[in-house]
Amino acid sequence: MDFFWLLAYFLVLMGMSGYGLHRLITVCLYVKHRKDIPQPKRFYRDDELPMVTVQLPMFNEKFVVEGLLEKVAALDYPKDRMEIQILDDSIDDTTELCFRKAEELRARGYDAVCIHRTDRTGFKAGALEAATKVAKGEFLLILDADFRPEPDLLRKTMHFFTDEKIALVQTRWGHINRETNILTRVQGMFLDGHFVMEQTVRNRSGRYFTFNGTAGVWRKCAIADGGGWEHDTLTEDMDLSYRVQLKGWQFVFLKDYVTPAELPTDMDGFKAQQHRWTKGSIQVCQKMLFDIWRSKEAPLKAKLEATTHLTSNYAYLLLVLLCFLVAPLAMGTIRPGDSWQMILVQVTLFFFASVCVCLFYVSAQYAIRRESWWKELPYLPVLLALAVGMAVSNSKAVLEAIFGHQSEFVRTPKFGFTEADKGKVVVKKRSGYKAIKSIVVPVLELCFGFFFLYIIVGQAVRLDFLSAVLMSPFLGFFYTGGCSLWRLLQSARQKALESKLANQEI
Repeated sequence: MDFFWLLAYFLVLMGMSGYGLHRLITVCLYVKHRKDIPQPKRFYRDDELPMVTVQLPMFNEKFVVEGLLEKVAALDYPKDRMEIQILDDSIDDTTELCFRKAEELRARGYDAVCIHRTDRTGFKAGALEAATKVAKGEFLLILDADFRPEPDLLRKTMHFFTDEKIALVQTRWGHINRETNILTRVQGMFLDGHFVMEQTVRNRSGRYFTFNGTAGVWRKCAIADGGGWEHDTLTEDMDLSYRVQLKGWQFVFLKDYVTPAELPTDMDGFKAQQHRWTKGSIQVCQKMLFDIWRSKEAPLKAKLEATTHLTSNYAYLLLVLLCFLVAPLAMGTIRPGDSWQMILVQVTLFFFASVCVCLFYVSAQYAIRRESWWKELPYLPVLLALAVGMAVSNSKAVLEAIFGHQSEFVRTPKFGFTEADKGKVVVKKRSGYKAIKSIVVPVLELCFGFFFLYIIVGQAVRLDFLSAVLMSPFLGFFYTGGCSLWRLLQSARQKALESKLANQEI
């Protein structure tokens, strides 16, 4: 029995270590390609700038739509070569606001239109599909409602399209409310790792990278060549990206150009966003991975990177499985025969599951903030704990994708942070829109948390402090589960108060 348990333990550990090794390889490739900055083939003259349609998909975004439209109106681009499409699928008073703002923009000389759908078929992908058919521009700038583009966004991106092979120019996301709380701070580190390290390396080393759904400019004919927007996955951006690149089109990622946006400020919003991204990536994996490997045009390194990218979220299932496999070892009910085996297990787990991850995110911080990267170091333990704590929620998303469970596109609640809030700790009123909640997942997370607390206390009592330290990230289940349950209690209390006030008025 011990042999089979150890075999399963090592197989799971090897699987997780493989993704940790990939992080280390990514850091090495970043160092190798850090100076390979993309440059336009040539620059457009002002009189030859092409027509651009700015597409703004939104659903119930009344708290952020005005700020977005003001930023779009401030874009430094000729009015006669820019169309603004407000793609509104809202079911609240956002629709009225969108039509009014479109009318105001037209009065200011902009070619602005509000396209409202009463049928949300395809969600965001469906809205983009419908709008692209009537878009006047040769190129499409897509911005989610919480993004705040800088005035020179089009001036910085459009010149890359002088190369007829370029289909997409993606900019890096910035974080307006990064310092609101610990959660937003850690989210910023997660996203910086993705954009600064992963996206930069994939682009500059000749591998495939994907559109991030917003803050990027598309060549419209490339979208059509790739088959157009499809809505059989929750990550339509990733799906389209692979289909277009398999057609031979090339993408450009601008690491050093930032488009600011808002981060989810509470655990419910973060979980909803991560659930959508995780489930969608597995759906794309099931849909596209075999096509990628069958492609004769895709280089081997692109196929290998795509495989790692599309399968990476399966690691959450491995992490949950590891939670069960590590327990007998930690509690001493199963003992490896030789001490060197224990040392090998501990060193391997620590290096690939912790050291490589920390090195990856620290490298990203050093790359974008040379003078203050060390200020992010205290947040690394929280980052590791949050990554572990999300295992239950994201494993649920993976299983839903595997078994074909259909779910709607759940928007991430927005709070309407502004540039004036950047770098400040501020409290915003609730947006009025809540992410879907379930008590099952947070309860499971707390059960995992108490289970590992019991294990860690036992290790400390036995003076096995190294094992206790290695197991400490598993206490992240308290963070994810506790925050979600606290929000559920707050919501229940608020509903009770509203009900009481309503009865008093009656």
